[in-house]
Amino acid sequence: MKKTKTYQRTIQYFLQGLLILGPVSITIYFIYIVFDKIDNILRPAINIPGLGFVIIIGFILLVGYLSSFFVMGRILSILNKFLEKTPGIKLLYSFVRDFFEAFAGNKKKFTNNVLACVDDNDVWRVGFITQEDMSIFGMENYVAVYLPMAYSVAGNVYIIPKERIKPLNSISASQSMKFAVSGGVTQTVSDVTDIVDGNFNESENN
Repeated sequence: MKKTKTYQRTIQYFLQGLLILGPVSITIYFIYIVFDKIDNILRPAINIPGLGFVIIIGFILLVGYLSSFFVMGRILSILNKFLEKTPGIKLLYSFVRDFFEAFAGNKKKFTNNVLACVDDNDVWRVGFITQEDMSIFGMENYVAVYLPMAYSVAGNVYIIPKERIKPLNSISASQSMKFAVSGGVTQTVSDVTDIVDGNFNESENN
């Protein structure tokens, strides 16, 4: 009996350690990869670890700061129009610009989180309205909805009737995105921790 309790306690310790160290380790590793990739951009010109990262981040901040001034804003506007009209470049530039603005610009698109019934049945998917008016396609009372895929940065865009949309007011857009991309497990992580803790405490009492 004592061996069984020791075995159960060992397994529970292991699960608790895994639940704590797993997310922390993966997050730290991801940060390290991003840091290393940015830091390597200026190598071998600057071969001091960390200095390239600081210079690039500082340059990005400087451009963002200068863009708030009228003169710099006009220059960037001219450059933007030039790239938009340059054959062979405008398609790539417009796509990349719209992609960044959708996440971080003044025209954020992934803020209107909804439940969407795509297949005209009682199956609902988490998505984001990216266009409120589809009349340009001759489709009145339709909206464009982006549906992210689980464990992927990819997704699909559907044009569906407005009556198949349910707004998600109880959770934020970021929570909706995490729920969809994680395959629906992000809301149950705390539950798993509670279960492990509960089992551990129960075995302690026994």
